[in-house]
Amino acid sequence: MSQSIIGYIDQNARSNWMRLRTLVTVRWVAITGQILALAVGQELYGLSLPLGPCAAVIGLSIIANIFAILIFPDNRRLSEAETVLTLLFDTLQLSLLLAFTGGLNNPFALLILAPVTIAATVLPTRSTLLLASCAVAMTTTVALVQLPLRSTDGQVLEMPLVFVFGFWVAIVTGILFISIYTRRVTTEMTSMSEALLATQMALAREQKLTDLGGVVAATAHELGTPLATIKLVSAELMEELKDTEPLRADAQLIKEQAERCGTILRSMGRAGKEDLHLRTTLWSALVREAAEPHLDRGKTVTFAFESNLETDPDQPLTFRKPEVIHGLRNLIQNAVDFSQSEVRVDIRWNKDTLVVTISDDGRGYAPQVINRIGDPFVRRRNRSSTEGARPGYDGMGLGLFIAKTLLERSGAQLEFSNGTRTDPLRGAIVTSTWPRHKLEAKKEPVGKNQQIKVG
Repeated sequence: MSQSIIGYIDQNARSNWMRLRTLVTVRWVAITGQILALAVGQELYGLSLPLGPCAAVIGLSIIANIFAILIFPDNRRLSEAETVLTLLFDTLQLSLLLAFTGGLNNPFALLILAPVTIAATVLPTRSTLLLASCAVAMTTTVALVQLPLRSTDGQVLEMPLVFVFGFWVAIVTGILFISIYTRRVTTEMTSMSEALLATQMALAREQKLTDLGGVVAATAHELGTPLATIKLVSAELMEELKDTEPLRADAQLIKEQAERCGTILRSMGRAGKEDLHLRTTLWSALVREAAEPHLDRGKTVTFAFESNLETDPDQPLTFRKPEVIHGLRNLIQNAVDFSQSEVRVDIRWNKDTLVVTISDDGRGYAPQVINRIGDPFVRRRNRSSTEGARPGYDGMGLGLFIAKTLLERSGAQLEFSNGTRTDPLRGAIVTSTWPRHKLEAKKEPVGKNQQIKVG
């Protein structure tokens, strides 16, 4: 089954996930803290603070919050530009407050990291770097230009210059570190979430197809007797009406249409396996079913059994799990896409494990990404533009991620490697190994068919 392009999440809309109400709430908390800090510093520690300018700066934040509450609805989502402007306003407001209260001699100067952290979490890299640059510029300005922090007796409270410089270096380093590190972690988490969503959608689609096919198979099974009866009765009518040509022709038409209905139901139900006695299949048949859509794509797909025999009476009977079928199908598709002319599927089993090894004669995995295969959005394998290229798109590793996630969910362990000179095929090799009890079905009476719900 070819992997369709996942287009349900707009990558450019990620910054629109920030609610205005969230930033307003954070700003109210900051305003409360600023007012308390001024009150405690003035009354408890005897500091002589310029309350007028400080009140004006805090008042700007209060006005901005009231304006946001009155003008915009609670569920308003900010665009990237609006989020940047909001965080820039908060950074500027804090910088002005610091400039009036001692600059970097004020221990609360560390809070300038807060807007940068929020930006790195919700904004794209370019906007995060813009805000970080502005924060560095404002921190530098506050370090150079500020009103001294004085006590009520006129004494100037300031740290030695070397400590101020060290504090500036620490804040700037923190801004840069948070911008890069937090943005990297957030990007990876978002990519993983989107890839997991794609995996869930792929599994749900495979499950629906299986269930739908099961409905058709059950329908064909249940309608088999009525159709056979119609064919039998129509044949008898044809014999009885052999001297009445128009009526005999009608009876023959009924028989032909009944046969056609049977043929249609059989063809539609070819992939439907939800009838209870078809929920299980031999291990080799399960792997062949997964490979079936890619057998006629112009590449030779060979099934090998090494020391096992496909006719072995002890071959395990396995459940037809959609995640196993879809995962193996993606791996085989990947091998066919990147191979030159041949793909080999080795099927093995013993008393403890079930193993499938898929290899191709392509260029193999690039050495720099082989340890990251299975992560979402890993770049394409090492190949030229004309040899072994996947037709139609470059690929970002999402198909392999889906396959790896689904197969590991079923209990498999996957190993990715490149072939050597001694291997029959020297391209990429993927080995999937299951504990036998994870997939094996017990050989017992299947009971009555069960109703299937599709939707």
